[in-house]
Amino acid sequence: PQGPSMDASKKVDLKIIIIGALGVGKTSLLHQYVHKTFYEDYRTTLGASILTKVLPVDNTPLKLQIWDTGGQERFRSMVSTFYKGSDGCMLAFDVTDRESFEALDNWRNDFLEKVNPREQDFPMVVLGNKIDICDRQVPKETASAWCKEKDIPYFEVSAKNNINVAEAFETLAKQALTTYKGILESYLTDSIKLSPHDKPKKSCC
Repeated sequence: PQGPSMDASKKVDLKIIIIGALGVGKTSLLHQYVHKTFYEDYRTTLGASILTKVLPVDNTPLKLQIWDTGGQERFRSMVSTFYKGSDGCMLAFDVTDRESFEALDNWRNDFLEKVNPREQDFPMVVLGNKIDICDRQVPKETASAWCKEKDIPYFEVSAKNNINVAEAFETLAKQALTTYKGILESYLTDSIKLSPHDKPKKSCC
């Protein structure tokens, strides 16, 4: 008999996308989470790159396909083509860069418009990165209030010192899995309702 080990037959693939302004550290956050290394490479992500990580959530092996996107304005329309099929979205800003925080509204609206999910309850988390740097421009209270108003979990993180990075990704993964299971169940109940129990009667015109 199988103990509490993971049931591989239940494996779920989820697509997570990380978006936000240029230079907020999206690539560094991703590398810290997936490879446990601080990636101090300042080359801009052009378009998108994908990293994967498998983690167990409630005995289900969850394969996260994490899409790292470029934050440059001129890539915005290209980046939004990567939104489709996302199960969860991570909004990132830099606590030392007020503009990157102010851009969150646009990023969020753009995402919700393109994905067209059931509006408010789309799995999302906000990351305030670079809390290891003293020159802070966005107070924690300001960011928390913005997130609270929109009912999005907020994490203060440091890709460099690996603070709260895994927690943020895992919170989003759990949210996305719950939503995914909910959608799956509603599809299943709908299709059960639709299937006739007895043989279909001959329909007359």
